Amino acid sequence: MKKGLHPENYRLVVFKDISSEETFVTRSCANTRDTIVWEDGKEYPLVKMEISSFSHPFFTGKMKFVDTAGRIDKFNKKYAKKEA
Repeated sequence: MKKGLHPENYRLVVFKDISSEETFVTRSCANTRDTIVWEDGKEYPLVKMEISSFSHPFFTGKMKFVDTAGRIDKFNKKYAKKEA
């Protein structure tokens, strides 16, 4: 690699699609808080994604409703108080 081209924290990172539970390892400089032990026994930073090619309708050919963490319920509770 050319010197000074990539950020200093460019490393192997595990990406996890939380809607399909699929994971993959690639290089990234994304900031993370979580870590995970990968299949090789090493610990890597973990990035959780709501949608990826494993769950996106364009790639899977299936429409799927994804309501992560009850977003609709949170929205309804938050704005139901303002109507009253």
